[in-house]
Amino acid sequence: MGMMRLSKCLVSLLFLVALSGFSHGFVMSPRTLLNRFSQNSNYYLTTEEHWFDQTLDHYSPYVILYTLSDHRQFKQRYYEFLDYFQVPDGPIFLKICGESSCNGISNDYLGVLAKKFGAAVVSLEHRYYGKSSPFKSHTTENLKYLSSKQALFDLAVFRQWYQESLNLKRNKTGAENSWFVFGISYSGALSAWFRLKFPHLTCGSLASSGVVLAVYNYTDFDKQVGESAGPECKAVLQEITELVDRSLESNRKELKKQFGAAELEIDGDFLYFLADAAVIAFQYGNPDALCTPLVEAKKAGEDLVAVYAKYVKDFYVGTFGVSVETYNQNHLKNTAVNEGSSDRLWWFQVCTEVAYFQVAPSNDSVRSSKINTKYHLDLCKNVFGEGIYPEVDMTNIYYGGTKIAGSKIVFTNGSQDPWRHASKQTSSPDMPSYIITCHNCGHGTDMRGCPQSPLSIEGNAQNCSAPDAVNKVRQKMIEHIDLWLAECKGTGRSSM
Repeated sequence: MGMMRLSKCLVSLLFLVALSGFSHGFVMSPRTLLNRFSQNSNYYLTTEEHWFDQTLDHYSPYVILYTLSDHRQFKQRYYEFLDYFQVPDGPIFLKICGESSCNGISNDYLGVLAKKFGAAVVSLEHRYYGKSSPFKSHTTENLKYLSSKQALFDLAVFRQWYQESLNLKRNKTGAENSWFVFGISYSGALSAWFRLKFPHLTCGSLASSGVVLAVYNYTDFDKQVGESAGPECKAVLQEITELVDRSLESNRKELKKQFGAAELEIDGDFLYFLADAAVIAFQYGNPDALCTPLVEAKKAGEDLVAVYAKYVKDFYVGTFGVSVETYNQNHLKNTAVNEGSSDRLWWFQVCTEVAYFQVAPSNDSVRSSKINTKYHLDLCKNVFGEGIYPEVDMTNIYYGGTKIAGSKIVFTNGSQDPWRHASKQTSSPDMPSYIITCHNCGHGTDMRGCPQSPLSIEGNAQNCSAPDAVNKVRQKMIEHIDLWLAECKGTGRSSM
């Protein structure tokens, strides 16, 4: 993400991201929000863990003197699902895990595609997240190997190793299956970037809600929230923001307590929490859960702040499962490696690579104007120390942003998703882009169906307000995957 604060991290509740997520999930909002799964095994194709020895620093300079080169390794978790695999020549679908703990291969629309194409599905956990941390402490110094560039090399090395392992099992040398890469949100961006940087290792990529454009001040995010809300709901949200801003001046402690967020001592953290609570309704396909009670309360002359507080506590924290702690900068400073680590990790990527600062636009903002550039820069400095700054221009120069010079990449986005403005929304030669338009089409709709969270088994689209719109784009995806896999097979290569 994820794209990527709705983080792209309640791993203990089996969230997926993330959704990298990257709303902070991307993931995606810079707080990694993961899709919550129940313990029901139907939500996963597999949860059986496997391990791979990964290189810590792929950019360590090669030198003759072995001791001067960094050859450290760490254990990286991965999963494989072979039930639909047409042995020995079926394709291999590489599903990229994003900015969260990867607890298995989720049973979304990828399972349907794997069955259709007779594909094996493998999924590699992103370095540092979940159980794939190279270090026992996530100090700022230890996070220096956490980047999209290192993660892409992880995927390339793993892909080669997995193919060779498969060949060993089959007593073959140099055989190549056809590979195809998938990702949603931040991992959708990784999917596109993988095809860009390693075109010889995959026949193509799907970048679902792939946030390929790093953005410093991402004002379009808030603007899209307003558009997705519609005039009535937007006006109520803006009124609530005004009331909250005023109340913060005179009644700070009681106000935060009313939202169950007394621990958020920094006002910016509290206001970000409230903004994200609204975002999540549009990002993940539950707009009516937010707008219906708010508009009705406005018409009835009820206390709007109280009604919004109820929504935040009941839906955002209760049903959706977000932890208030996620927004607490003291929590983000915690360097311990545990289930809550994803919050700190994703913010490090935000503060060094992609920014996605979800600042309030200068006019007609839904969120508080106090959520500004200074708030984000202060957070980066407070959490990670001096000298941490998002190199947005460098990221876009390296990958190309929305001018990515790739090929055989499908981009998909949901019309209501605030993250779509960081994705490639126009088609170009060999890189088709589709926007799925419907009332509850948000982040990763093509793979997740509606709502996008909680999980719809096999990405069921029947609850989308326009199922045909989803199915039409899915049919296009299938056509591209089919063509590009066939072209690979025709050349006897795993890519072209």
